[in-house]
Amino acid sequence: MTENLLIETREAGDWIVLDAKGEIDLYTAPRLKEQVAELATGGYPRLAVNLEGVEFMDSTGLGVLISGLKRCREAGGDLALVAPREPVRKVLSITGLDRVFPIHDSVEQATSGR
Repeated sequence: MTENLLIETREAGDWIVLDAKGEIDLYTAPRLKEQVAELATGGYPRLAVNLEGVEFMDSTGLGVLISGLKRCREAGGDLALVAPREPVRKVLSITGLDRVFPIHDSVEQATSGR
């Protein structure tokens, strides 16, 4: 089984950007969850998850984002979503999560402190 998710991290001011590429599903979501949890509890509670390269996300991926948002907010930060493609945006909209997460068109917009 191949894992179709690549996650790279980088700093943008006092935010950490997670650039995700591929699919976030039952098989790949645990890696994202682990990375988000490590950052959120390790002194980096401001995370921007760049979904520009994500073609597919299932309910497992949504669960990871929700738990990540909770962890970040408990640590005094936030978790923002950046540039979700139409299929992912549709899932966020159908589930109402587009009203829960801050969603931005660019990493710069998400990390600028709005």
